[in-house]
Amino acid sequence: MHDLVIRNATIVDGTGAPKSSGDVVVDEGKITHVAPTGASPAKARRTIDAKGDLLTPGFVDIHTHYDGQVCWDKHVTPTSWHGVTSIVMGNCGVGFAPVRPGTEDRLVELMESVEDIPGTALHDGIPWGWESFADYLDGIDTPYAVDVGTQVPHVAMRLYVMGERCYDDATPEDMMEMRALTRAALEAGALGFSTSRFYGHVDRAGNLVPGTRASAEEMKTIGSAFEGLDFGTMEFVSDSLNQPEELAWIEHITRTTGCIVTPLMTAGPAPVWELAEKLHAEGHQLRPQVGARPASILMTLDGTINPMRQFPAYREIHGRPLSERRAVLRDPEFRRRVVSEEPILPPNADAVRFLSDHEYQYVMDAELTYEPGPDDTVAAVARARGVHPREVIMDTLADGQPLLALFGRYEGDLEGQRASIEHPQSVFGLSDGGAHCGVLVDASVPTYMLSYFTRDRKRGPCMPLEFVVHKLTQDSASVYGLKDRGVIAPGYKADFNLIDYDGLRLMPPEMVYDLPAGGKRLVQKAQGYRMTIKSGEVTYEGGEATGAMPGRLIRGPQAGPNVAAL
Repeated sequence: MHDLVIRNATIVDGTGAPKSSGDVVVDEGKITHVAPTGASPAKARRTIDAKGDLLTPGFVDIHTHYDGQVCWDKHVTPTSWHGVTSIVMGNCGVGFAPVRPGTEDRLVELMESVEDIPGTALHDGIPWGWESFADYLDGIDTPYAVDVGTQVPHVAMRLYVMGERCYDDATPEDMMEMRALTRAALEAGALGFSTSRFYGHVDRAGNLVPGTRASAEEMKTIGSAFEGLDFGTMEFVSDSLNQPEELAWIEHITRTTGCIVTPLMTAGPAPVWELAEKLHAEGHQLRPQVGARPASILMTLDGTINPMRQFPAYREIHGRPLSERRAVLRDPEFRRRVVSEEPILPPNADAVRFLSDHEYQYVMDAELTYEPGPDDTVAAVARARGVHPREVIMDTLADGQPLLALFGRYEGDLEGQRASIEHPQSVFGLSDGGAHCGVLVDASVPTYMLSYFTRDRKRGPCMPLEFVVHKLTQDSASVYGLKDRGVIAPGYKADFNLIDYDGLRLMPPEMVYDLPAGGKRLVQKAQGYRMTIKSGEVTYEGGEATGAMPGRLIRGPQAGPNVAAL
């Protein structure tokens, strides 16, 4: 008698191989048998009839910021609503360990500034009590609906080692202490190390976060902590990926340590791809990390960026309930005032563009494609209707729809995004699950990738379903040494999604106030997931959590299956 049998499934196994029809047998949290439909007579305590629906491995999200949220949300939402069964957090250099007692508030403030996570929620929701990274791992080693892995963050480590000097250049002694802390964290179970070299990451006072200008010598010294371990990943975001000096230390670490290096990417620049290809040919792994959607934000009445707040008339009603504000946006006299008013613009040039350049503001389409065309801009819609662009903004927000603001290299379609995802050295990531609570909800990108990029896209070619599932599963898992998951084959973890592929779709983003201390966050649900299964246990059925908590903390790399032992 087996634990679980899934029959009559259309299997996309995670390797990129063509889909097939089959049955899957599970025992003690692992896959023990895969056979063509009807070929296995196995009986089980639970049998699930897939009815021909899609069966994939559980998705692996390697770029999240749930470092605080895992303390209070054991379902790790909204990521787990979208078929994800394994996450990696501790990205972009920010996190909560190591920490000297009494400096916890500094880490909360840095996380709030960099990742737009409400500080009140972090203050109320994190129990603290740890100092070392190993202590932090012990503190979050609890049951979950998903498996949770993490990385040691450079920002926290610099504050721990250097104190008030953390914004300055590190001394050789500082560098060696950070190397030792990184090594200890890796040996305790960290999956890697992360840092930020991005000039958009600033603290409350406007300072670049600690480590942004860390020298190449500091990076190489910390990177040497990976030597001799034969595992580990270095993740970072950088503004300097087209600079020879930046590429030089990246190449040095990749060549000398054996760790996998994964810098965050938008639509370029080319030198990183060229270096990745060269290193791959020589047996090393530089894996530029790319996302499903262009760099963007959502602007809403109750979000972090509200395009109405620049108008004096709106500021008069800002404190009213959301339903009342939406109603006022339709009032003719109020609208006349807004159209005629001089806006109060912030000093930041990017913020001014988001708020007032109507050629770069888009009305989010009902299909949530994140691929607007020139006719979708606020300015174009206004011209077509014969109204002022501010009236289009008020109509959109009154309807409860978000406005989409794109930045970076968006060229009018997602062909650049598709090319990056399809690059053989790229790895899929950048969901930022748990972060940017008031402007983003990219934790939904697994659903978006399947429903839009493999099925519904009209403005360019779709990608093969088998390829996208591979990028969401085996490929992303391998970058963090998680070789025991991401494939439907004997010996692998029994992590699955059973999906009504034709019915799979995203629901509109919505703001909820369910964080500790009433903190708010944008969330997005999905339709079409019949079941999500973690380690052989059903964690979601029909979109609802079952209460099962088979997920655990991932400590270090996970070896691939020993098929001979089955």
